Amino acid sequence: MSFPISVFIIAKDEADRIGRTLDSVKDWVDEVIVIDSGSSDDTVALSESRGARVVFNAWRGYGPQKVFGESLCRNDWLLNLDADEEISPELAAEIRALFEKGAPSEAAFTLPILPLYPFQDSGHRWTAFHHPVRLYRKSMAGFKDSPVHDSVVVREGRVGHLKGMVVHRSFRSLTHHVEKANEVSSLRAQDLFRKNRNPSAFSLLLIPLLAFFKSYFLRREFVNGVDGIVVSHMYAFQRFIRLAKARELHHLARKGK
Repeated sequence: MSFPISVFIIAKDEADRIGRTLDSVKDWVDEVIVIDSGSSDDTVALSESRGARVVFNAWRGYGPQKVFGESLCRNDWLLNLDADEEISPELAAEIRALFEKGAPSEAAFTLPILPLYPFQDSGHRWTAFHHPVRLYRKSMAGFKDSPVHDSVVVREGRVGHLKGMVVHRSFRSLTHHVEKANEVSSLRAQDLFRKNRNPSAFSLLLIPLLAFFKSYFLRREFVNGVDGIVVSHMYAFQRFIRLAKARELHHLARKGK
């Protein structure tokens, strides 16, 4: 049985991961749309073989790409997933139970995101610290068009909270994590530069330390043992390199470069 939900996924060169994403939803939603920004691998063919409709859209940033995805969906209820995420069986059952009673009265629902790294056999529920809105009515909510920060803004109505997990396999390896951190930190640094925020020496010293503390203790990565130490250091590195790049941009601007 399918429910009146449109799933949309932005993707580029995700053939090694998007299959899990599609398989986690294709049997119980009304439509699945993949917005491809120019894959050179088998992302398009694999997505179509699993019943998804694939639409090309040139990359203009995270927010604009997701706003475009929303415009393609025929249902009011939308479920947004990234190509490295999958709906857990528990969350699928929870969503199906909601819609078996008819369309929910809420405008949107938050979903807990469970990070899972390649060197981990399984994630721990305690580390699901991020609960973004991903299931929502497009008549009442939608993504911002920011090229850097992609998040759903609920314009009206009540927001509910689901307990099942979205499994997030964000990184293929530690090397991939470093590459992605390098890419994203450049975008974030440019955003800081445009806002004229030049990190101080104190920020460069303190923020990475606070970031490690936040990840290891507040986000409870300590439950993952040595893996949690690795993850927390990587999080601190992301925070540091963003600030360092922003400082570099200000330095180059002063020198007229």
